[in-house]
Amino acid sequence: SGSSSGSSGGYSSDPAAYGPASTSFLGAFGYGLLNPDAGAPGTNDWNCKPTADHPRPVVLLHGTWMNAYNGYAYMGQPIKDAGYCTFTFNYGRSNMLEGGGLGSFLPGVMGTGYIQDSAKQTAAFVDRVLAATGTDEVDIIAHSQGGSMANWYTKFEGGAAKVNKLITYGATHHGTSLDGIGALGRMINNLGIDILGPIEIFVGHAGIQQTIGSDFVNTLNAAGDTVPGVDYTIVGTRYDEITNPYDLTFLKAGPGATVHNITLQDGCEQDISDHLTMMYSPRALSIALRALDPVQNPQLACEFNPWLVGGGGSL
Repeated sequence: SGSSSGSSGGYSSDPAAYGPASTSFLGAFGYGLLNPDAGAPGTNDWNCKPTADHPRPVVLLHGTWMNAYNGYAYMGQPIKDAGYCTFTFNYGRSNMLEGGGLGSFLPGVMGTGYIQDSAKQTAAFVDRVLAATGTDEVDIIAHSQGGSMANWYTKFEGGAAKVNKLITYGATHHGTSLDGIGALGRMINNLGIDILGPIEIFVGHAGIQQTIGSDFVNTLNAAGDTVPGVDYTIVGTRYDEITNPYDLTFLKAGPGATVHNITLQDGCEQDISDHLTMMYSPRALSIALRALDPVQNPQLACEFNPWLVGGGGSL
């Protein structure tokens, strides 16, 4: 990752009691920080059995500095109500000594450990979901790091045979420039001056791994963007201040894969969701439902969803 700031390590965990449903990113993020083990509504019914209409369970993966609750406090219940068995967990729970960064002092900050470790945690979680539901494959919906981590899982942790559809939002598939800051830091690091190391102390291993040109990003895409047999739906927003330029999230289909690259604002300019509020966008939710079942969910919603706050501007 460019430095030796902290060791590897960390763990994953299942959520506990459900938190409240939320249409506002800002409100859900605050609740998740103070209630790190809260569950997203609609998720983790381990007695749920997929139906003939919806034969695969759906695994929901949060992003960096997020958790299972505030990642899916908006989307979890509607996906469940559409007839799917939905599951999520907290991955990449790392403390300061394990390279989690200063954010790890906040109880609800997760997804900070090495992404390769988180991919192994995801592999174990998916196997639990498959065993509980009696199925052979899952569909995955993932945000930010969750998307690139799921991509790593399909390529290097045996996930290709276990994932049918991968739906990502603002995923760092090709890294991010972080408005040029990350790209500049990588350039300086490549000159032999470790500027990313001190930054990694603050943001954690996973944050630095997602910058353009990192070993993680280079290895992830060395053999192409996709794996055979997976159907990809990749969503980006023009107002993404974290994964940028935002089209770095898009994938190019390789042999045996199908890729649908979607810009959130195409056909809906009033949706000005940023990197975080896109997970609280009615349009983003409708894209996920259409990707899961285009026959039953052919129409896309189009509503105002603002930058930073989400929820139509209401807390």
